[in-house]
Amino acid sequence: MFHNYKFKNLDIRLIIAVIALTIIGIFVIGSANEANQQKQILGMILGILVMTGMALIDYDFLLHFHWFFYAIVIGLLLSVLLFGEKTGGATRWIDVGIRFQPSELAKILLILFFAWFLMMYEEDINKPKILAFIIGLSAFPLFLIEKEPDLSTTIVTMMIICVMIFVTGVSYKLVGAVLGVSIPSIIILLILISREGQTILDEYQGLRILAWLNPEKYPSSSYQQQNSIMAIGSGQLLGKGLGNEAFDSVKNGNYISEPHTDFIFAVAGEELGFIGTVVIIALIFFITLEILLIAKRAKDISGKLICVGMATLIGFQSFVNICVVTGLMPNTGLPLPFVSYGLTSLVTVYFGIGIVLNVGLQSKNNNGRLF
Repeated sequence: MFHNYKFKNLDIRLIIAVIALTIIGIFVIGSANEANQQKQILGMILGILVMTGMALIDYDFLLHFHWFFYAIVIGLLLSVLLFGEKTGGATRWIDVGIRFQPSELAKILLILFFAWFLMMYEEDINKPKILAFIIGLSAFPLFLIEKEPDLSTTIVTMMIICVMIFVTGVSYKLVGAVLGVSIPSIIILLILISREGQTILDEYQGLRILAWLNPEKYPSSSYQQQNSIMAIGSGQLLGKGLGNEAFDSVKNGNYISEPHTDFIFAVAGEELGFIGTVVIIALIFFITLEILLIAKRAKDISGKLICVGMATLIGFQSFVNICVVTGLMPNTGLPLPFVSYGLTSLVTVYFGIGIVLNVGLQSKNNNGRLF
């Protein structure tokens, strides 16, 4: 369970970047909704403790509990559908003394499960039987997340699994065939769901896409994104300052609902300006790249897959969140990792970073550093 690790391999720069990004998030959250700032600070402290503990536990030991992790994921996601709290038309939370969102923990546990599964079947990854097994194991939790409904988290989780499969060594011919079918299918799907009265997606999901394509035609559904874009633009180069009382502030005018969660980047753009948003994006990029460099040095395929899964989670989810806030994608409900308010999201991503640090402590060499 524990080893005599080479602590010279501990990735201090990754830890500093993660904490720095979280602190920026805490300041912006305090400006957006001061009542939640103290909770986020407690979340960071708890996250650091969890990260430290996980960094010291051998990830090989954790992978022995692969089926247990999968069972926890299924159990938690089923409990959400059976006993969860409905908020804003979706059932994503359960209360067991503390209120948390199981789909956030599910992403990390599925990374661990598939790191083990893909390691075990690495040599047979291109066999139809194994691919069918992987699809079946993926489909069940993805179906449960989508039924909440939480399409955005479903897409992120599916992307994580797909990237892990690709890194394991799936045939390029198979990848090409999947893309050849998927891309035209997505285009056709977008055409179908962009029509009024479509029944493919839930009504609110369809409205979000229609509002993104024609914001002037659906003002009640597009106002959040349009106000977000306005807020970011009004920040200009240096921003209006954290906690400002400017009369022309989009945030101060309450034109962005729940600004401390999914649309925290809009508040950062208005109050920290272009420079502040670039710092946030640079830190996210650095964290993602540093995790991939740890993957490069991992001692085995399971360690590499854990890192790749975490890098995909942080990088892809951040990309989607920022695209939504800047109007490049339809509105979703994804938090910005380390920055958005949310104790479940914050602590679970620190949990994943701790496992990545353990992979780094057992690196086979110390090459491939960023600088």
